[in-house]
Amino acid sequence: MEDAQGKRVIEAILFVFSQPVALKRLQDVLEVLDAATIRQLIHALNDEYLTSGRAFGIQEVAGGYQLVTHQDLAPWVRRALQTHKPDAVSTAALETLAIIAYRQPITKAEIEAIRGVDVTASLDTLVERRFVRVAGRKESPGRPFLYGTTTEFLRHFGLKSIEALPPMAQPAIQEPSAEPAPPPLSSVPADSEATPTPFDESAVAAPAD
Repeated sequence: MEDAQGKRVIEAILFVFSQPVALKRLQDVLEVLDAATIRQLIHALNDEYLTSGRAFGIQEVAGGYQLVTHQDLAPWVRRALQTHKPDAVSTAALETLAIIAYRQPITKAEIEAIRGVDVTASLDTLVERRFVRVAGRKESPGRPFLYGTTTEFLRHFGLKSIEALPPMAQPAIQEPSAEPAPPPLSSVPADSEATPTPFDESAVAAPAD
């Protein structure tokens, strides 16, 4: 297959897919082209887009390749899409998502220990939006769920991988545990009897005559 035809095939595949297309999938379709050649053709396409001043380019994101518009066109794209407010993620949910992204896998109790509030509603929203998934269970009492981010999270925020997150200081957290029982009120056993104090007759004054 000639390079010109290979570029056309790659462009067509990326154009019809709304999700990132893995390199392995492109290899399966193109068959005669190896991974290195496909990468070279993608770079060549991006050079052509840049030279001709196109509004889009091919970006490596979430383990695959996707056609995306340039960021400087975001205001016009956003206006055209007319994003409705109910579809937006709340500030509370974004804070919870940031904690999960940097501390994953992490339990609900550990998230709440950092935020200091209940995160049930935020977690439900993030799972519904497919930004967060249940990644397993923690080997601790009660075996709570562990949460982690998804491929949709990477795609939505334009990240190549989770390692592409900017560095951030991570505070140490302590998993909630049961409070120790209070000490007994008395060290004297309940079934023991107190020793009576002897009566001192000399301490009683004799009656006057």
